[in-house]
Amino acid sequence: MPSSGHRLRDVEHHPLLTENDSYDSAAASPAEADVADRVWFIRDGCGMICAALTWLLVVYADFVVTFVMLLPSEDFWYSVVNGVVFNCLAVLALSSHLRTMLTDPGAVPKGNATKEYMESLQLKPGEVIYKCPKCCCIKPERAHHCSICKRCIRKMDHHCPWVNNCVGEKNQRFFVLFTMYIALASVHALVLCGLQFIACVRGQWTECSDFSPPVTVILLIFLCLEGLLFFTFTAVMFGTQIHSICNDETEIERLKSEKPTWERRLRWEGMKSVFGGPPSLLWMNPFVGFRFRRLQTRPRKGAPEFSV
Repeated sequence: MPSSGHRLRDVEHHPLLTENDSYDSAAASPAEADVADRVWFIRDGCGMICAALTWLLVVYADFVVTFVMLLPSEDFWYSVVNGVVFNCLAVLALSSHLRTMLTDPGAVPKGNATKEYMESLQLKPGEVIYKCPKCCCIKPERAHHCSICKRCIRKMDHHCPWVNNCVGEKNQRFFVLFTMYIALASVHALVLCGLQFIACVRGQWTECSDFSPPVTVILLIFLCLEGLLFFTFTAVMFGTQIHSICNDETEIERLKSEKPTWERRLRWEGMKSVFGGPPSLLWMNPFVGFRFRRLQTRPRKGAPEFSV
């Protein structure tokens, strides 16, 4: 119990610290600073399987679009234009997926509920601060504990197994881009499937593909089902995320019907906060801010994440 007059409570909700009262990384130990410079990755079996499955499905869609529909086409420019567009969307989607998965979502450092750190906050006597009993950290405002990441996450929206990570303060932008590009790629694939079916029916399935008619039908039907499922899921998630950003409210806060103790941002202020800066084409670029990090071969002991 601190002796400075403020109180420390082991609770999971309604923290009083603001988002700006973050852990002082400059005062952290060299080991903690070294960990902060590594790539974030969650060692969750289900999440890693879902993430790998996401990549396999995108690669499958690219294979069908390229080798079943576009390369056999006699229209050169039709194949080139659609091939470039679809592959660009696939690359942007997978890049956004990687940035979402490998970006720290806003984790609060473990074990920062120390006497020295609380004294550095210069709290007023009698002021209440909240500690997470699961990861022993001082919880900032709007932070929630994730049972899979084993950490408190700032502005945690939800934990998504498809990206094997939480969606929070620092990676929500990449998750929004991921859902948007997957939805666009799904629509493009569905349109190409429809055109391919029409071409195959008119040509009586003789020269519309390099594969046999039964194999072509199976590949196209599976791609249509995949496109419909992916589009439905990602379009809903994209709309939900944009709505949450505009209302400055996370999904957890909405489901728990938490009364806002913070001053809500206006719609465009929320968008600029998540995407960084005024509206521009850079909002659509998942590579903005990317930098290579050092290769680390030794995992951090006692934590669910390690660095590569």
